[in-house]
Amino acid sequence: MVGHPTTDAVRKALPDFTAATGIDVDLEVVPEADSVPKMMLEFSAGSGRYDVVEASSIHVQGFVGSKYIVPLDDIATKYGQFYDKTDFVPAYLKPNVVEGKLYGLPLFGESSFLMYRKDLFEQYGIAVPKTFDEIETAAKTVKEKSNGEIVGITMRGQQGIQGVYIWASYLWGMGGSFLTADGKSALDTPEATKALETFAHVLREYGPVGVANMGWEENRLLFQQGKAAMTLDATVNGAFNEDPAVSTVAGKIGYAPVPVQTTTPKGGSSSLAVFNLHVASDSQQQEAAWLFVSWATSKQQQIHSLETDPNSGVTSIAAMNSEAFNKRYGAFKEAMLASLANGNPQYIPTVPQANELVNNAGIAVSKVLAGTTTAADALKEANELNNAALSR
Repeated sequence: MVGHPTTDAVRKALPDFTAATGIDVDLEVVPEADSVPKMMLEFSAGSGRYDVVEASSIHVQGFVGSKYIVPLDDIATKYGQFYDKTDFVPAYLKPNVVEGKLYGLPLFGESSFLMYRKDLFEQYGIAVPKTFDEIETAAKTVKEKSNGEIVGITMRGQQGIQGVYIWASYLWGMGGSFLTADGKSALDTPEATKALETFAHVLREYGPVGVANMGWEENRLLFQQGKAAMTLDATVNGAFNEDPAVSTVAGKIGYAPVPVQTTTPKGGSSSLAVFNLHVASDSQQQEAAWLFVSWATSKQQQIHSLETDPNSGVTSIAAMNSEAFNKRYGAFKEAMLASLANGNPQYIPTVPQANELVNNAGIAVSKVLAGTTTAADALKEANELNNAALSR
């Protein structure tokens, strides 16, 4: 599983699962950027090392096509003590259904939104940005008026899915897309180039030192520590922002939709990301694996997780409507639900070659952030590599 609050909650509750089933679980936690390459090595070798894997929904189509994961309908019917299909948020469950068959269960989901310091915006007379140009203006104002003590904006810049996940907001919001209508790469376009130029410029001019190495956690911590006026990131970050035990800015944060620069976007600029648990085809313990998958995603476990970890990304309707959820996350629940309602299911394309497309785009983003090449040249190279991958 990937490192995440939901993983922490599952790990803490493993004794409950063992008590209920007699099954012991050996849980290996790895950074998100390393998780798919790691499991792909085991899948391709047919090792059977992992009974259960966690991955983003962008990989479901590729996993199913390569027969790395198994359909779960029959086993769910046979062992249904933890499973309630009707309790999952439909938008979160949908990516796990391929050609009518269930291939996984959603552990956590998220969208993305703009988070900003209400106190600083009021102090400096800044309106909530609705375009990326307005984000840059706001970032410039804060940096200048605070004499550089507070950076204007912080976002993920780390190579790979981390940087791409946030840059994609700029890509879609400025009228671009990853793919054309006929399934070709769409990165070698004026819209994509402008999106990368704008993203890199605002981070270089008004972002933190070392932003090119910042992933989700580094970015989140910087904002929680009150060192940035804005961040554009996952809705799950709201749970950390509003926790006074870990955040110095609790109660001071406003939440707004991801900006849109164009009046004719090809898709929404906010994400719809779901991380799911799957049973590996090479597992020799598929029934035990299913019991773990269905337990970890059950309404009981998700409600329990709200008491142990900052888990606003629950996929259970019962958990989302619980008193605990509303008490902890009421400050941003409305904004989160609005982002989810407008989330773009193709924000990161869900094609079998998704991992290659993200890696190629990630290299382009990193090169431009580092200032070693232009956005046009970096994206032209990524576009050629992506078309080669898509043609295979």
